[in-house]
Amino acid sequence: MNSQNTPVHIRLWHKDFWLMAIANFLLAMTIYMLVPTMPQWLLEEQQFSPQDAGIAMGAFGVGLFALGAFISYMVQHYRRNQVCIIAVMVEALLIATLYYLDGLHMHVTSPVVIFVQRFAWGAVFGLAQMVLTSTLIIDTCESFQRTEANHSAAWFSRFALSMGPMAGLLFWRIGGFHLVVTAAMVCAVAVMVLVLLVNFPFRAPQDDIPTMSLDRFFLPHGFPLFVNLQLVTLAIGLIFSVVLSEHFYSTMMMGFVLAILSQRFVFKDAELKSEVVTGLILIGAALLMMITRDLPIVMVAAPLFIGMGIGLIGSRFLLFFIKLSRHCQRGTSQSTFLLGWESGIAWGVGIGIALFHGDTITALIVALVLVVLALGMYHFTHSWFTNNKNR
Repeated sequence: MNSQNTPVHIRLWHKDFWLMAIANFLLAMTIYMLVPTMPQWLLEEQQFSPQDAGIAMGAFGVGLFALGAFISYMVQHYRRNQVCIIAVMVEALLIATLYYLDGLHMHVTSPVVIFVQRFAWGAVFGLAQMVLTSTLIIDTCESFQRTEANHSAAWFSRFALSMGPMAGLLFWRIGGFHLVVTAAMVCAVAVMVLVLLVNFPFRAPQDDIPTMSLDRFFLPHGFPLFVNLQLVTLAIGLIFSVVLSEHFYSTMMMGFVLAILSQRFVFKDAELKSEVVTGLILIGAALLMMITRDLPIVMVAAPLFIGMGIGLIGSRFLLFFIKLSRHCQRGTSQSTFLLGWESGIAWGVGIGIALFHGDTITALIVALVLVVLALGMYHFTHSWFTNNKNR
């Protein structure tokens, strides 16, 4: 049977790995806290049109690709932990610009200012996240534990997908946008401290590394899987663009817990295709409930199904990218998954705000269409994957 299960090694969970995993969680929190709150700030405080607010949110997804081609050069010529710290430091400064604007109640004279800020934010976040996941986390573990390390650390950032928006909305209600960006800056500073606490061995710089390359950035032969993942995350981004409820995200987190348990017990010896198919069916069922029913039970079942679906799909696609990678391409596979995941959510949020602001049902219908397309495409993507995997 074509099945797969990720083993658990208790020795992986030592202090350095814990520090890097928590840093991964906090780094993701810096962006997810602003997913539901920044559009509100742009629309209400800055008087942006929905189209400009949507472009601002989507610009983050474009920025993720800006520095990827230079990652291999930077981590080979400079201390890799310092590259991550500097990127997070710049991110904190970019968040501070929002703190400054909101604190002084200043209105941006042109939306382009925010477009550039979001693009730059995406660029430095992408750099920090790719260095952290593709290099620093696996540097803290033994070679035979790296797949488990990637799988486990990804769950920390996945939990931030629910905890970030939930915390952002709570902070918004307590202290407004000012408190949200303050919390985001605190998370960024905490990431820098955690990375500094880990001692990474010095590596001699390599002189034969090209300035620009796809190494540690993008896996070209994983493109079909990348497109399939984008369809899913675009749908998730559309959902996030219309959901402004702490209860929704807290229940979604419970769905993540169910996904972890089901992977360990329900899908342990199941056919490899089953997890993604089940995840897409769960998300599709949740969307159908949200579109056709307005009952209290829907706001419990729908986010629970969405959380479980995201958890199953995210975990399995990450392992698919790892298995597609050839020798010395593990870091590249991690970055490719990250780009597909984060950019799809950013673009989904941007499209949802720009095109469907105030029209929740239409946004959910489009999300459902994307999920159906992803399910149809996966029928072919899975066969392609089994014929092209290298591990």
